[in-house]
Amino acid sequence: MAIATATALTGTLTSAVTASPQQAAGFDLDNGNAVTGVIYMKLNTVSRANNTGSSPVNRDATILLEVPWFDAIAPYHPTAVGIFSDLGRRPRSEHTTRNKNIAVMYSAFTSLNVLYPEHESAWREMMQTAGLDPDDTGEDPTTPSGIGILAAKNALAARKNDGSNRDGTEGGRRYNRQPYADYTGYKPVNSADKLRDPSRWQPNTFERNGVFTVQKFAAPHFGRVKPFTYDSPAQFRVSPPWKSNHHNRRAYRQQADEVLKASAGLDDRRKTAAELFNNNFDTFGLVGTVPVIVGGGYDTEKTIHFTVVRDIGFYDLAIATWHFKRKYDSVRPFSAIRHLYGKKKVTAWGGPGEGTVGDITGNEWRAYLDAWPADHPIKAPDHPEYPSAEAAECLAFAQLTRRFTGTDELRISYSAPKGSSLVEPGVTPARDMTLSWNNLTDFAGECGESRIWGGENFRSSVEAASQYAPRISDLAYEFVQRKVNGG
Repeated sequence: MAIATATALTGTLTSAVTASPQQAAGFDLDNGNAVTGVIYMKLNTVSRANNTGSSPVNRDATILLEVPWFDAIAPYHPTAVGIFSDLGRRPRSEHTTRNKNIAVMYSAFTSLNVLYPEHESAWREMMQTAGLDPDDTGEDPTTPSGIGILAAKNALAARKNDGSNRDGTEGGRRYNRQPYADYTGYKPVNSADKLRDPSRWQPNTFERNGVFTVQKFAAPHFGRVKPFTYDSPAQFRVSPPWKSNHHNRRAYRQQADEVLKASAGLDDRRKTAAELFNNNFDTFGLVGTVPVIVGGGYDTEKTIHFTVVRDIGFYDLAIATWHFKRKYDSVRPFSAIRHLYGKKKVTAWGGPGEGTVGDITGNEWRAYLDAWPADHPIKAPDHPEYPSAEAAECLAFAQLTRRFTGTDELRISYSAPKGSSLVEPGVTPARDMTLSWNNLTDFAGECGESRIWGGENFRSSVEAASQYAPRISDLAYEFVQRKVNGG
């Protein structure tokens, strides 16, 4: 391996990247995985702080950051062609781990400075950790650094004006731009104070230090964004949420009562699972993806191929989910329970540290996951209820991972120290707890159940996700495989 690597480190690579004295003590470009060994090590803190809990915004950032990595290493693959651009094919002698790592590093560095410019010093440090020059901005398509830079810039150009409104200019806005703001004129039927239609979504209200904040539907336009793997989300069929139609009184009450029963039955395991699956950063990053990449011993190339299948699957899934959320504009449990029970007493979770109580009124009831601290970046769902975005993502993750790995078996675990709950800090769980799953089916299944335990979704919303989420995962896997094979 040493001889092969030395032979490859000639010509354009030598002139493009100069190793620093610190490289020997830092990351090994020749044998390491730049994604897990450098980029994610620096990115995790920033990503966690910027994770809003709103799928479209989070997924849009990963598309612009991680999918260009595929294009950055495609020139060093026997057949692959880029997703955003075709940067050619480099000679086989250059198809080295080192070149792939360098290309990915420069791609990430370029994208990160656009996505999170306030963290420029962190990104420069990231490059220096690998012995790379952060001031090398040359766009030479014959060098790994230039290929990486071009891959990132081409991706940004390709997704411009894709309907996401990430630059805040849609609708002709020139000043005081508002990234991801709605430009389609969505207005909720209900206000935070008045439930005019008990079948439709109502913005929730949250208080912190005497300041009250009313929700807005996050990115109601996102169903109009251009997908990667299909033409229009309207081609998928998701049955209407007929149980959420308040004229179907029996079904409407039954599904609300199921949520109340789940609330009353909350134990430490269910609370812990609900909090985990409410945080897509942990669910699909540290908890879900790490066992696939690290457990599978993936190198840089295979890590990127899996990551891109996941990212494109989630992105196209978010487009479809938001299309249906806007189409059905369906009521959330908190509104239905207040509408049904009002001043009547029910049995349910009574709030942080209160446990299950029998004298809470419908008006007082809150979903367990609505009690997250107000200063936490992840907020209560700021969009209509149907279909469940989180259940859809869990089903999609399970399916795309099965397709990529060829098996449903995956050992997944999550450890929660005593008292580590964000909803009930110091109280839940009462002792150190480890959640574990032996396969992807069980992982996705408990994820869906957790939305009912956490009080955010009705069962029909969780079940509706199965009508389209696995299919979109299949499309994402097949799309990336075609690119790998030169199609």
